[in-house]
Amino acid sequence: MMITLYGIKNCDTVKKARKWLEQNNVEYTFHDFRDNGMDSVPMDSWLKEFGWEQVLNRRSTSWRALDDAQKETMDNSTAKQLAMEIPTLIKRPVMTHNGQTLFGFKADSYADFVQ
Repeated sequence: MMITLYGIKNCDTVKKARKWLEQNNVEYTFHDFRDNGMDSVPMDSWLKEFGWEQVLNRRSTSWRALDDAQKETMDNSTAKQLAMEIPTLIKRPVMTHNGQTLFGFKADSYADFVQ
């Protein structure tokens, strides 16, 4: 099964992940949240499996820009709605492979994940 990497092309962490995949000759498809849109992004399954706390990056500028009421009442439904409107809220990159999903980038995790 093909590896898909989701993210935003100008994100530094996404750049590191893409570089690692290319240096390790790992074939993958890149889905840019902005360029390719959010329609085919499996947000429902990510939220169901991991919960909004892991899917959204609570250290991001986008998160800090939300008002306190939005943060305090966050749930999976609200997270999906906001992430579809503001994809920079999603922790990135997100890699999917063989029905598994990995958020963020750590070289060690990637090495184990793509085996």
